[in-house]
Amino acid sequence: MTPLRRHAVLRRVKDITLSATLSLALLNGAAMLQSCGNNDSEEKERTETRFGKGVRTYITETAPGTFKITDEVPAEPDKAGAIVSYHDGHRDTLSVEAAKRLVESDESTRSYLHNSGTYHHHSGLSSALLWGSLGYMLGRSSSPQYEADARRYGSGAYANSGLYERSTRVGESVRTSRVTRTVRPSGGRSGFFGGRSRSYSS
Repeated sequence: MTPLRRHAVLRRVKDITLSATLSLALLNGAAMLQSCGNNDSEEKERTETRFGKGVRTYITETAPGTFKITDEVPAEPDKAGAIVSYHDGHRDTLSVEAAKRLVESDESTRSYLHNSGTYHHHSGLSSALLWGSLGYMLGRSSSPQYEADARRYGSGAYANSGLYERSTRVGESVRTSRVTRTVRPSGGRSGFFGGRSRSYSS
């Protein structure tokens, strides 16, 4: 083989090798991007909860730091919330979102929502919100174990036993209207495995 021809063959081999290396790098990069896209898609999966029925809860501070539910009435979900009358005479109206923030910021009720075994009951405003019928809209579970807790702590959250008995019907109406939906964004996947949602009542 002449030196010129040998040089041409070597250049051709180099070109093929470089071409193959670039192709592999591009394919690996595409695979990594697809993988990242799928991971992002799964990380953004979220749960949405909606209620067909709501409740408006009236709470009174009967002594400094002690709050009791004095009435509960059915309400449209967008009108749900709590009206709180304080011992010093002023009154607040809490939306569901504001009541949820309060329950989640109080150490005791927050611990119940995340780990019920660490809960220490008290008679503060967050407890009245959590153990009344509004509690279902604030994230309280309705599983059998949690329902036992609701009976145990809920009866003491009301001003009297008659109101508690009447309000359990309101609470049951709210609980059974809850629909939870798991939503998966469609950005990361396509075809049959694209965006999906699943609904179930609780």
